[in-house]
Amino acid sequence: MTAPEANPAARLPEHPDFLWRNPDPKHSYDVVIVGGGGHGLTTAYYLAKEHGITNIAVLEKGWLAGGNMARNTTIIRSNYLWDESAALYEKALKLWETWPEELDYDFLFSQRGVLNLAHTLQDVRESRRRVNANWLNGVDSQWLEPEEVAKVCPILNVSSDTRYPVLGATYQPRAGIAKHDHVAWALARRCDQMGVDLIQGCEVTGFVKDGDRVVGVETNRGRINAGRVGLAAAGHSSVLAELAGFRLPIQSHPLQALVSELHEPVHPTVVMSNHVHVYVSQAHKGELVMGAGVDQYTGYGQRGSFHVIEHQMAAAVELFPVFARAHVLRTWGGVVDVTPDASPVIGPAPLENLFVTCGWGTGGFKATPAAGYTFAHTIATGAPHPLNAPYGLDRFTTGALIDEHGAAAVAH
Repeated sequence: MTAPEANPAARLPEHPDFLWRNPDPKHSYDVVIVGGGGHGLTTAYYLAKEHGITNIAVLEKGWLAGGNMARNTTIIRSNYLWDESAALYEKALKLWETWPEELDYDFLFSQRGVLNLAHTLQDVRESRRRVNANWLNGVDSQWLEPEEVAKVCPILNVSSDTRYPVLGATYQPRAGIAKHDHVAWALARRCDQMGVDLIQGCEVTGFVKDGDRVVGVETNRGRINAGRVGLAAAGHSSVLAELAGFRLPIQSHPLQALVSELHEPVHPTVVMSNHVHVYVSQAHKGELVMGAGVDQYTGYGQRGSFHVIEHQMAAAVELFPVFARAHVLRTWGGVVDVTPDASPVIGPAPLENLFVTCGWGTGGFKATPAAGYTFAHTIATGAPHPLNAPYGLDRFTTGALIDEHGAAAVAH
């Protein structure tokens, strides 16, 4: 029996059909990004594009974008309640609108709109409040009555004789979906073209420190020295923080999703319901993509509990009776990192030259462009961008929280 390869990705030959190289790590880099998902790739992209830093390594312990980037339900929206959240996610949405041309890649960005349903009088009050807040922040949002909801999504059951009748919905027309794998490939190609090393099969096992200053990382492929290190490892951020000697205020939970078999196009938009807790869209190939809330237990397994799927399906069939005979094709789970106020952390870590972006919960994919844009600024300059200044670790001691647990009607 032969020994397993240390780096299977490195055996790929150079070929013009490949979107990026698979180099061996160098001894040192100006910046090392830990985590080769959407946020890590976007951070490297903007470090190179906006700040002229190209001596960068993106380290991924598995394969590129094989974590949450490959396991989310691809919803993109910016209709958050609080000013800080609306500014960050609206920046992301505006970048999403320019990325297909900028990255020269069709990743199937579809602005088909997102409906957030209201089922109770309290839902209605909170939804109308959010629409007003969105208007004040320049975010496109509107309130729809049930008959207007039916015009946007004719297959949705808006009758009054259901367990939780639809009393209306907020609607963001510019919101939508994109093909997550294609987004990652587009970013990886651009990073590679600018000289960034994308290193797969490279797991960080420790940090090299000089006092309270981080000067490199230990990996399963040897030590890599670094001027600055950025952590973009989503649900495993707390594990890396422990290796560095500090704790992050996050918990990691499984989050499940599933898809059906392929169907003809029947679902024209994205529908989200916090009260019965399911969200549904139809992918470009035709499968129905459905998600629910996080499993309540903490863990790092990319799977979840069966009862969550059972409740998710019951909610989906109640809202969409037309789906009653659809068959589940496959299910999966991701690992989401959640902070006490359900908002991310983007900024310096307690150690010099170490920076962290984490705590994105279930909102990481939609935030991808702005997350990388602001994190790159923070790493390059050593100071936060105005958009991520409120998202530092210090807010958990000052009390300046950005509580988005229920503010956006559904935390996805």
